[in-house]
Amino acid sequence: MTIGIPAETFTGELRSPIIPADVKKLTSLGATVLVESGIGQGIHTSNDAYVQAGASIANSKHEVLQADMVLRLRKPTIEDIAQLKSGCIHVSYLDPFNEHALLQALAAKNITAISMEMIPRSTRAQKMDSLSSQASLAGYVAVLLAAERSSKVFPMMTTPAGTIQPSRVFIIGAGVAGLQAIATAKRLGARVDAFDTRPVVAEQVKSLGARFVEVELGETGQTKDGYAKALTEEQLQKQREVMAKQCAMSDVVVTTAQVFGRKAPIIITKDMVAGMKPGSIVVDLAVETGGNVEGAVAGEEVMVNGVKIIGLTNLPGRVATHASQMYSANLYNLVDEFWDKETKAFTLNLEDDILNSCVMTHGGAVRKSL
Repeated sequence: MTIGIPAETFTGELRSPIIPADVKKLTSLGATVLVESGIGQGIHTSNDAYVQAGASIANSKHEVLQADMVLRLRKPTIEDIAQLKSGCIHVSYLDPFNEHALLQALAAKNITAISMEMIPRSTRAQKMDSLSSQASLAGYVAVLLAAERSSKVFPMMTTPAGTIQPSRVFIIGAGVAGLQAIATAKRLGARVDAFDTRPVVAEQVKSLGARFVEVELGETGQTKDGYAKALTEEQLQKQREVMAKQCAMSDVVVTTAQVFGRKAPIIITKDMVAGMKPGSIVVDLAVETGGNVEGAVAGEEVMVNGVKIIGLTNLPGRVATHASQMYSANLYNLVDEFWDKETKAFTLNLEDDILNSCVMTHGGAVRKSL
């Protein structure tokens, strides 16, 4: 079975879908691996490193897209789909909740399309969960961005010139990204407060040394996959009242609240931003799915009443080497889990709970309506 891996061409994308160490693992399974020339450029990895790991180098994307199985990071274009071999397996992010035309195009070409977003959050699938691996890095980067742009230091310092009080950092959302943001802010010495609609995560927040902000919202919870459930408008209003007070006393606010498959909820309103201290920083990690902060602009940093709102996108791409290492491992683990060592091919058992969740198109049809 030939596995083709094209280079990423999305503007500003430095991550690579595969690293040489995982190419070597794929070839050890018995796969023939074909990568596009320059695939490792963004992570300072030469073509020679991939060749030494057992890959062949293709000089054109078309050659790679003709493989039996295609592994990549970003979703394909319609032009890419036209070049895929009918019946092949294509694995990438697909944004299936919004890209219905893309799924129809993949089905029409008889492609078995696996969406990395739809890998279930189960113990067995954890090693393939790229949403979690990349979100963890995003939480780390968000805090570093805030620390670099803040006019204050994070830790408390006792100096001959006096004592400097620690910066106050408020993390909204204690999922994978939020927990990493908490841990990173604590490592830098900040005083950290955090909030999540799911009371079940309070112990995790406290275990990292942060204070869990209590808000009485009534019935809340999480989905079977561990995502926060959407709040009612009344619950959101109660949450905002407490958030406003907390934001007003914070030097840095990081929002990470997302509802899987839906637009991110607005948590920080313009009035709440107006109540913050001049010089404060807000980082909106949900900006790519609609944003948690009113006034946030995807891909930009804006000043609102002296408060800097950071809406930069693709934060994992800012630590591209380790982001690539983690995503590459997710892809390899997916392939390895369903690899038949006798036939040396990827097996499609659609009754398996993992594949049943993430295979979006197969046999010329869209399997799931989202």
